[in-house]
Amino acid sequence: MLLLNTYPLLGSEDLVFRSKETTLQSAVSVMVYSLSGLDRLDEQNVAEAMAVVEETGLSRILVTDEGGKVLYDTRETGSAVGDYIFYTEVVQALLGNDAFTCKYQNGAFRSHASSPVLYQNQIIGAVYAYEYDTEQAALLGGLQETLLRLSIMIGTVALMLSGVLSVALAKKIGQLLTAIRQVREGSYSHRAQIRGRDEIAQIGQEFNSLADRLQTTEDARRRFVSDASHELKTPLAAIRLLTDSILQTDDIDRETAREFVADIGAEAERLSRITEDLLRLTRLDSGVMDVPTVVDVRPVLEQVMRMMSLVAQEKGTELTYRAEGTCTMLATRDEIHQIIYNLTDNAVKYTPPGSTVQVSLFREGDQVVLTVEDNGAGIPEEDLPRIFERFYRVDKARSRAAGGTGLGLAIVRDTVEKRGGTVEAANRPGGGAVFTVRWPWREGGGQT
Repeated sequence: MLLLNTYPLLGSEDLVFRSKETTLQSAVSVMVYSLSGLDRLDEQNVAEAMAVVEETGLSRILVTDEGGKVLYDTRETGSAVGDYIFYTEVVQALLGNDAFTCKYQNGAFRSHASSPVLYQNQIIGAVYAYEYDTEQAALLGGLQETLLRLSIMIGTVALMLSGVLSVALAKKIGQLLTAIRQVREGSYSHRAQIRGRDEIAQIGQEFNSLADRLQTTEDARRRFVSDASHELKTPLAAIRLLTDSILQTDDIDRETAREFVADIGAEAERLSRITEDLLRLTRLDSGVMDVPTVVDVRPVLEQVMRMMSLVAQEKGTELTYRAEGTCTMLATRDEIHQIIYNLTDNAVKYTPPGSTVQVSLFREGDQVVLTVEDNGAGIPEEDLPRIFERFYRVDKARSRAAGGTGLGLAIVRDTVEKRGGTVEAANRPGGGAVFTVRWPWREGGGQT
């Protein structure tokens, strides 16, 4: 009975440790990305770079220089800025290694992670993050308590029932243990094949649900990190190539140098857009959003249309809009501006010259509805289910040439859903695509 209880306990703790490592190291990676463009670290430029990633939900974040001197500390009392920190994780990071430790004691998980900050393959500092988590510890405690109760129940049933029933129960437990071991080893696709309606089967179902979430999270993390790395490497490689061309050419003429510098500036701007969109998605994923107010959507729509009309004229696209009814909702003005701008900019960019883009805003019952439609080629049916995925592009080469990051529609979806709305994409019967956003209508004067 002790062995039957020990394996699930160890397995459940190990699963949480793996999840903590994935989550914390991903957060550290985002912070490292925000610092990787600096040639040196000091208190001022670190504070500016970290300003956009402060709301992480972590207990403490430290940034040090290459000597271990603290340049940034999120702890409000007893800040270590100016002091030298030689935590084990910080030392490992300054040696060029990623480090992670996690302990479960006294009803809490204490997790530490660090990574080096590199500039031109030289270590210029380290990022250290600490998380004190009692919520998952409570969940683990509940799971362990359930497993303990299960062990007691199995012992009681074994004394009362026949040997046949005992064998059947032992088989189910063995299947659950096998599934735990498989998932613990990283096989997140493995599931516990347990039938019935008893407690063991219910635990198996809960375990399968947990494994599903872990697999989804891990797949999303791997895909996001891979895509983000690829997208960031492309402009960085272009900047490096152009810079090397300038430095290695002794008799480069002024006009050529000017063209190279202009190209470097364009790639840097593209890199900045990708970084800003990544940070915006990170804030959405963490649930960090500004306090909403009742906003009148119409003035925001008119502002975006004035701004986009010049872009549409240069493209040779006819941009029109209409607004009807009282369209107020609970959000922030910046969020609404970002949504309308991303959808309109997407329609103008990816429709051929001579096309028409129509933006409509109206109230429909207890909903505020925004539609952006065009008469272009539309969206291939096989791409419609994935159009809102991060970094997904229907035409990758054309999207990059247009200056897109592959994150605009993902930002729209996540922002809309965070405010209780929905967004969908479809093809029009007469040709072209239409994006439809629906928000809950909220009565009020609204900000303008």
